[in-house]
Amino acid sequence: MTQAPPSQPDPPAEIGARPLIFDITRLLLRVFSRTPNGIDRVDSALAGYFLDRADPHRSGVILTPIGPRVLAPEAAREAIAIIREHWGENEAADDCPTLRGLLASLGGLAAPVKRLSKGRRGRYAKALHWIFRHAVARGQSPRDFLADGGAYVNVSQFPLWADRYFRWLDDASGIDGVFFIHDLLPLETPEYFRPSEEPRHRRRLNTLARRGAGAIVSTEVVRQALSRHLATLGRADLPILVAPLPVDPIFSAPSGEGAPEDVPPYFVLCGTIEPRKNHLLILHAWRDLVAAHGDDAPHLILVGARGWENEHIIDLLERCPGLHRHVTEVSGLSTPALRHLLAGARALLMPSFAEGYGLPLVEALASGVPVIASDIQTFRETGGARVLMIDPTDGPKWRAAIEAFAATPSPAREETAARAASFQPPDAARHFARIEAFVASLSQAKAAAGAFRRK
Repeated sequence: MTQAPPSQPDPPAEIGARPLIFDITRLLLRVFSRTPNGIDRVDSALAGYFLDRADPHRSGVILTPIGPRVLAPEAAREAIAIIREHWGENEAADDCPTLRGLLASLGGLAAPVKRLSKGRRGRYAKALHWIFRHAVARGQSPRDFLADGGAYVNVSQFPLWADRYFRWLDDASGIDGVFFIHDLLPLETPEYFRPSEEPRHRRRLNTLARRGAGAIVSTEVVRQALSRHLATLGRADLPILVAPLPVDPIFSAPSGEGAPEDVPPYFVLCGTIEPRKNHLLILHAWRDLVAAHGDDAPHLILVGARGWENEHIIDLLERCPGLHRHVTEVSGLSTPALRHLLAGARALLMPSFAEGYGLPLVEALASGVPVIASDIQTFRETGGARVLMIDPTDGPKWRAAIEAFAATPSPAREETAARAASFQPPDAARHFARIEAFVASLSQAKAAAGAFRRK
């Protein structure tokens, strides 16, 4: 488990909650997505914590073209419920048709499939009508809602690249802006992103430097990178909290689940199909495994949508006959369905070249599932010795590890699983308490940013 830096002790119990508005703009717009990604899960979890209480001094805010609009607290809670319902977060895993189809295909009860995707639920009109009715027509301005001061919290980075959406913070001197920065990868490794993402991320960080009273990150790796960058913007003084992300309670709960007896060994790789996730290395390894073992080769489940700059990956998926019966793409799994899928996997594979945190790794470890991951600094911080780590460029070692984990019995898998058993995921209550304490400490922090804004 990641340890907080010595300068960031646990908060004392007497620290009280500060009046607060939580940005739910991106969450509501994610009604156009079938299921949550990593940022969505962080956003949803913190929204649930801050808004799921009968506190008249806390609510959700939506950034609109006519300015920020604060919802009535009960309307903000309703918004989060709508999104979770849309994603299927409250459904049992068995109710997910995508998961049922996948397991049937693996078990030979249905024809093999290359791609599975849950259909959309068609709630766009309802969501847009809800936004207009509650936010545009009835919403308050932040200055009216937090007349005596408070905090504005944005954990999604949306739309932090557009400074105009945050200028209202200049006129709300009693309201401190707190922003979650997930990583600096578009600046550090721009080769893995669309060309537009690097300048967009610079604008995000410029907005943070100009408008922010504090920042939250999930790892010490990201804190160090953010501190270096903020120093170049004249904001070396900006307070930064390192708060490792907890997982959804479903991943830590005992399940007793495993792979169905009629399902062959399979591995899971979770993440958008894009260059940084290093799918290409794994697919080349799988092609070799199929050539060596034929129908006895294990299966690979790719959980995630197709992203960008992935032509070579898609070509291999579409045109390599050896992969057709052993590799399946899946998108549209709810969180309960993902938990069920992980429970039966031989291991989670995380071959990424770079990550800011690696939420699937923590989710798998919390579930008691062995992990084979890249030997990169972030994973050494979040998983440490509980994970089997391999250089992300060493294809032969990845293939050998997968072969060893697929065997029955598998001493290599059992040894890694035994080390993983001692993993304690970041505690959700402590995570939220530390954020509360951090937000409470920022009441005077804006004064330090004044000189920067006047430049």
